[in-house]
Amino acid sequence: MDRRRNMLIGIVAGVLIVAALSYATGLMKLIRSSFGSSTEYKSFESVTAPELAAGEWINSAPLKLNELRGRVVLIEFWTFGCINCRNTLPFVKSWNDRYQARGLTVIGVHSPEFDEERKVENLRPEVTSLGIRYAVVTDNDYQTWNAYHVEAWPTTFLLDKQGRIRWMHVGAGGYDEAERQLQKLLAEKET
Repeated sequence: MDRRRNMLIGIVAGVLIVAALSYATGLMKLIRSSFGSSTEYKSFESVTAPELAAGEWINSAPLKLNELRGRVVLIEFWTFGCINCRNTLPFVKSWNDRYQARGLTVIGVHSPEFDEERKVENLRPEVTSLGIRYAVVTDNDYQTWNAYHVEAWPTTFLLDKQGRIRWMHVGAGGYDEAERQLQKLLAEKET
C-alpha cells in the first residue's frame, strides 16, 4: 500500500514539475496557439505592415505591399506539410475567389518547417495540386516570418486599405470571425 501511495505521489509531483517548467519556458503559449487565437486592432492601434522580404514568387509577379494600397490584403503564413494549414486552405481559397473582385489580395507566405519544404521544386507542384491560384512567395530564410513576429503555422493577417495590420489569427479555425473582419475592411472607405 505504501509503495502505491509513494508512486502516486511521485507521479503527481512529476506532473506538477513538468507543468511548471512548461509554463515557465513558454511551451504553454505554443500549445495554446495551436488551438487558435485572434486579435483585432482598431485603426488607431494598428501599425503599417512590414514589407514582404525577397523570395521566389509562384502564381504572380513579385508584389509589394505599398503598391497594394487601396486593397485589403490577407497574408497567410503556411507550409505545405502542415495539417492545420491544409485545413485552413479551403477557406482562404474561397475568400480569394469571392472577394478578389471586391478589393482583396491574398498572399501566401510559404515559411518551411522541414528541409523538403524549402525546395521550390517541391513547393510548385504542391501549390498546383492544392489548387492555390493566389500569389505565394517563399520565405526560406524566415525574414518575413520574423518581421511579422510569427510563432506558428498557420498565422493569418488582414491589412486594411492603408496597409495597416488590423486583425490576426494564429492556428486553424476562427473562419467566421475572419470573414466578418474581411467584409468589414472591404466596406471601409479609403482615407
